[in-house]
Amino acid sequence: MKQVFGVFGDPVGHSLSPAMHNAAFSALGMDCIYHAFRVRPEKLEKAILGAEAMGFGGLNLTVPLKEKALKLDFIKPDPLAKRIGAVNTIVFGKDGEIQGYNTDGLGARQALLDASVEIMGSRMVIAGAGGAARAVAFQLAADGADITVINRTEERAVELAKEISAAALPGKIRGTGLSGLKDLLRDADVLINTTTLGMYPNTDTAIATAEELHSGLTIFDIVYNPLETRLLREAKAAGAKTISGVLMLVYQGAEAFRLWTGVEPSVELMKKTVLEALQV
Repeated sequence: MKQVFGVFGDPVGHSLSPAMHNAAFSALGMDCIYHAFRVRPEKLEKAILGAEAMGFGGLNLTVPLKEKALKLDFIKPDPLAKRIGAVNTIVFGKDGEIQGYNTDGLGARQALLDASVEIMGSRMVIAGAGGAARAVAFQLAADGADITVINRTEERAVELAKEISAAALPGKIRGTGLSGLKDLLRDADVLINTTTLGMYPNTDTAIATAEELHSGLTIFDIVYNPLETRLLREAKAAGAKTISGVLMLVYQGAEAFRLWTGVEPSVELMKKTVLEALQV
């Protein structure tokens, strides 16, 4: 009988996690299968407990469930997920314990390092203040970046910055609204979009245009469907360096795979599978 894994989200039809994880399971000869399930926030508790009752091997959580999961008292978050305030990976322990982890920050960090971005001391603008933004900001602040979080609702950006500042990490962080984005980008080294702007099917939106960007910037869009978002197209038009969200997806997914199974998956195979799916 196959061991079932899955990703919960709403929406979730765009997810390429099933293709990526199923390729890794197949290559390793593991009798496992990974599916996407649409789960509304108000049904999250029942869905996770149902998955545990049915013997699922583990879960990923995506928008808009990551922060809500941490508030469920039956999930035992590890220190990093607790500090971040969001869970994207669920592990069902043999003793009945349901553990929560967050692999998003590690995925973003590795994507930046792969692109030869020096994190320590870099001036970074992070767009968004949701679960993914929390993970990325905590990780990069821990690595010594100088971060400004921007968000449509300024209070959320300010609150996130305060929480990270309270953790006494090496990097500096502040929060603000969107009105000063152009000025911020003028002096920035990296812009990271953690919002859903530009995600399929609403592909004609972007947090910034070519006129607001410059050639000295690195633009990292964690949206991976479509492969080249409007933000990345705008970045190329401005002569900026670009990083696709595929890399973060793959690296965070590989870490989740290790947590569930204790087995090292092929990162190159996972990346190849995602790229092929996006180019169909």
